[in-house]
Amino acid sequence: MTTSVEPTEALNLPQDVQDLLFREARTANSFSDEPVTDEQIRAIYELVKWAPTSMNNQPLRALVIRTEEGKKRLAPLMAEGNRAKTEAAPVTVVLAADTEFHENLPRTFPHFPGAKDLFAEEAARVETAKLNALLQVGYFIIGVRAAGLAAGPMTGFDAEGIDKEFFADKAWKSLVVINVGKPGDNPWFDRLPRLDFDEVVETV
Repeated sequence: MTTSVEPTEALNLPQDVQDLLFREARTANSFSDEPVTDEQIRAIYELVKWAPTSMNNQPLRALVIRTEEGKKRLAPLMAEGNRAKTEAAPVTVVLAADTEFHENLPRTFPHFPGAKDLFAEEAARVETAKLNALLQVGYFIIGVRAAGLAAGPMTGFDAEGIDKEFFADKAWKSLVVINVGKPGDNPWFDRLPRLDFDEVVETV
Protein backbone atom coordinates (compact mmCIF):
# COMPACT_ATOMS: atom_id res chain seq x y z
CA MET A 1 0.00 0.00 0.00
CA THR A 2 1.37 3.39 -0.94
CA THR A 3 1.04 6.52 1.11
CA SER A 4 0.71 10.10 -0.05
CA VAL A 5 3.98 11.97 0.39
CA GLU A 6 4.56 15.66 -0.18
CA PRO A 7 7.01 16.14 -3.07
CA THR A 8 9.53 17.94 -0.89
CA GLU A 9 9.61 15.01 1.54
CA ALA A 10 10.19 12.54 -1.26
CA LEU A 11 13.24 14.31 -2.62
CA ASN A 12 16.71 13.76 -1.24
CA LEU A 13 17.54 17.44 -1.65
CA PRO A 14 17.18 20.27 0.88
CA GLN A 15 14.19 22.56 0.41
CA ASP A 16 16.34 25.63 -0.23
CA VAL A 17 18.23 23.82 -2.98
CA GLN A 18 14.98 22.68 -4.57
CA ASP A 19 13.82 26.29 -4.54
CA LEU A 20 17.12 27.59 -5.94
CA LEU A 21 17.10 25.19 -8.86
CA PHE A 22 13.39 25.04 -9.65
CA ARG A 23 10.57 26.65 -7.63
CA GLU A 24 12.04 30.12 -7.19
CA ALA A 25 14.26 30.11 -10.28
CA ARG A 26 12.96 32.28 -13.10
CA THR A 27 13.84 33.17 -16.66
CA ALA A 28 15.48 36.59 -16.44
CA ASN A 29 14.72 39.33 -18.95
CA SER A 30 17.04 41.97 -17.51
CA PHE A 31 20.43 41.76 -15.84
CA SER A 32 22.54 43.86 -13.52
CA ASP A 33 26.02 44.96 -14.55
CA GLU A 34 27.62 42.60 -12.04
CA PRO A 35 30.16 40.56 -14.01
CA VAL A 36 30.00 36.84 -14.63
CA THR A 37 33.49 35.42 -14.25
CA ASP A 38 35.30 32.83 -16.31
CA GLU A 39 35.56 30.80 -13.09
CA GLN A 40 31.77 30.74 -12.78
CA ILE A 41 31.32 29.60 -16.38
CA ARG A 42 33.93 26.88 -15.87
CA ALA A 43 32.30 25.76 -12.62
CA ILE A 44 28.94 25.46 -14.38
CA TYR A 45 30.44 23.26 -17.08
CA GLU A 46 32.44 21.15 -14.64
CA LEU A 47 29.18 20.37 -12.82
CA VAL A 48 26.82 19.70 -15.69
CA LYS A 49 29.26 17.65 -17.78
CA TRP A 50 28.45 14.68 -15.54
CA ALA A 51 24.80 14.50 -16.64
CA PRO A 52 23.91 11.68 -19.07
CA THR A 53 23.88 11.65 -22.86
CA SER A 54 23.37 8.76 -25.27
CA MET A 55 26.53 6.65 -25.40
CA ASN A 56 28.22 9.45 -23.47
CA ASN A 57 28.41 11.39 -26.74
CA GLN A 58 28.48 14.88 -25.15
CA PRO A 59 27.74 16.95 -28.29
CA LEU A 60 27.11 20.27 -26.52
CA ARG A 61 29.47 23.10 -27.41
CA ALA A 62 29.41 26.62 -25.98
CA LEU A 63 30.54 30.00 -27.24
CA VAL A 64 30.81 32.53 -24.40
CA ILE A 65 30.32 36.09 -25.63
CA ARG A 66 31.30 38.85 -23.22
CA THR A 67 33.12 41.49 -25.28
CA GLU A 68 31.50 44.51 -26.91
CA GLU A 69 32.80 43.34 -30.27
CA GLY A 70 31.25 39.90 -29.80
CA LYS A 71 27.90 41.38 -28.76
CA LYS A 72 27.90 43.66 -31.83
CA ARG A 73 28.35 40.61 -34.05
CA LEU A 74 25.61 38.69 -32.26
CA ALA A 75 22.94 41.36 -31.72
CA PRO A 76 21.80 41.76 -35.37
CA LEU A 77 21.24 38.00 -35.51
CA MET A 78 18.87 37.99 -32.53
CA ALA A 79 15.12 38.50 -32.90
CA GLU A 80 14.22 42.15 -32.36
CA GLY A 81 12.65 41.47 -28.96
CA ASN A 82 15.82 39.75 -27.75
CA ARG A 83 18.45 42.26 -28.88
CA ALA A 84 18.43 44.85 -26.11
CA LYS A 85 18.58 42.34 -23.26
CA THR A 86 21.30 40.38 -25.05
CA GLU A 87 23.40 43.52 -25.49
CA ALA A 88 22.92 44.41 -21.81
CA ALA A 89 23.62 40.98 -20.30
CA PRO A 90 27.13 40.58 -18.84
CA VAL A 91 27.58 37.25 -20.65
CA THR A 92 25.72 35.54 -23.46
CA VAL A 93 26.34 31.89 -24.22
CA VAL A 94 25.53 30.35 -27.59
CA LEU A 95 24.88 26.66 -27.04
CA ALA A 96 25.38 24.47 -30.08
CA ALA A 97 25.47 20.84 -31.17
CA ASP A 98 28.72 19.47 -32.58
CA THR A 99 27.64 17.27 -35.49
CA GLU A 100 31.10 15.71 -35.53
CA PHE A 101 30.74 14.49 -31.93
CA HIS A 102 31.42 10.92 -33.06
CA GLU A 103 35.11 11.73 -33.51
CA ASN A 104 35.38 11.75 -29.70
CA LEU A 105 33.62 8.43 -29.11
CA PRO A 106 36.84 6.36 -29.05
CA ARG A 107 37.77 8.42 -25.97
CA THR A 108 34.35 8.99 -24.37
CA PHE A 109 32.87 5.52 -25.06
CA PRO A 110 36.05 3.40 -25.19
CA HIS A 111 34.53 0.03 -24.24
CA PHE A 112 32.71 -0.08 -27.61
CA PRO A 113 35.36 0.19 -30.35
CA GLY A 114 32.76 0.40 -33.12
CA ALA A 115 30.82 3.31 -31.63
CA LYS A 116 32.16 5.92 -34.03
CA ASP A 117 31.22 3.83 -37.06
CA LEU A 118 27.56 3.81 -36.02
CA PHE A 119 27.39 7.50 -36.92
CA ALA A 120 28.92 7.43 -40.38
CA GLU A 121 25.61 8.61 -41.87
CA GLU A 122 25.37 12.37 -41.51
CA ALA A 123 21.59 12.66 -41.15
CA ALA A 124 21.44 10.25 -38.22
CA ARG A 125 24.49 11.88 -36.65
CA VAL A 126 22.97 15.37 -36.84
CA GLU A 127 19.70 14.18 -35.29
CA THR A 128 21.55 12.46 -32.44
CA ALA A 129 23.76 15.50 -31.88
CA LYS A 130 20.82 17.88 -31.62
CA LEU A 131 18.76 15.62 -29.35
CA ASN A 132 21.57 15.09 -26.87
CA ALA A 133 22.83 18.66 -27.00
CA LEU A 134 19.32 19.85 -26.15
CA LEU A 135 19.39 17.56 -23.12
CA GLN A 136 22.63 19.24 -22.15
CA VAL A 137 21.09 22.69 -22.66
CA GLY A 138 18.63 21.80 -19.90
CA TYR A 139 21.47 20.68 -17.65
CA PHE A 140 23.32 23.92 -18.41
CA ILE A 141 20.38 26.05 -17.29
CA ILE A 142 20.24 24.16 -13.99
CA GLY A 143 24.00 24.68 -13.64
CA VAL A 144 23.59 28.43 -14.10
CA ARG A 145 21.02 28.44 -11.30
CA ALA A 146 23.33 26.34 -9.11
CA ALA A 147 25.94 29.07 -9.52
CA GLY A 148 23.50 31.60 -8.05
CA LEU A 149 22.94 33.22 -11.43
CA ALA A 150 19.89 33.69 -13.62
CA ALA A 151 19.51 32.30 -17.12
CA GLY A 152 17.56 33.88 -19.95
CA PRO A 153 17.31 31.19 -22.65
CA MET A 154 16.15 32.28 -26.11
CA THR A 155 15.36 30.50 -29.36
CA GLY A 156 14.44 33.66 -31.25
CA PHE A 157 17.48 34.18 -33.45
CA ASP A 158 18.86 33.54 -36.92
CA ALA A 159 20.49 30.16 -36.36
CA GLU A 160 21.96 29.96 -39.85
CA GLY A 161 23.35 33.46 -39.46
CA ILE A 162 24.97 32.65 -36.12
CA ASP A 163 26.49 29.51 -37.56
CA LYS A 164 27.99 31.46 -40.45
CA GLU A 165 29.20 34.32 -38.25
CA PHE A 166 30.74 32.31 -35.43
CA PHE A 167 31.04 28.65 -36.51
CA ALA A 168 32.02 28.82 -40.16
CA ASP A 169 35.09 26.67 -39.51
CA LYS A 170 33.29 24.21 -37.21
CA ALA A 171 30.60 21.53 -37.44
CA TRP A 172 28.58 23.30 -34.74
CA LYS A 173 24.86 24.04 -35.12
CA SER A 174 23.43 26.68 -32.79
CA LEU A 175 20.42 25.62 -30.72
CA VAL A 176 19.80 28.06 -27.86
CA VAL A 177 21.23 31.43 -26.86
CA ILE A 178 21.30 32.09 -23.11
CA ASN A 179 21.91 35.37 -21.33
CA VAL A 180 23.58 34.79 -17.96
CA GLY A 181 24.00 37.08 -14.97
CA LYS A 182 22.48 38.50 -11.84
CA PRO A 183 18.88 39.70 -12.30
CA GLY A 184 18.45 43.42 -13.02
CA ASP A 185 15.48 45.77 -12.67
CA ASN A 186 12.05 44.14 -13.09
CA PRO A 187 13.63 40.95 -14.43
CA TRP A 188 10.61 38.66 -14.25
CA PHE A 189 7.34 38.29 -16.08
CA ASP A 190 4.43 37.01 -14.00
CA ARG A 191 4.83 33.38 -12.99
CA LEU A 192 2.93 31.26 -15.49
CA PRO A 193 0.92 28.17 -14.49
CA ARG A 194 2.30 24.66 -14.69
CA LEU A 195 0.40 21.51 -15.63
CA ASP A 196 -0.65 19.26 -12.75
CA PHE A 197 0.85 15.83 -12.17
CA ASP A 198 -2.33 13.99 -13.20
CA GLU A 199 -2.40 15.86 -16.51
CA VAL A 200 1.10 14.80 -17.40
CA VAL A 201 1.87 11.43 -15.83
CA GLU A 202 0.26 8.05 -16.56
CA THR A 203 1.18 4.78 -14.93
CA VAL A 204 0.57 1.33 -16.43
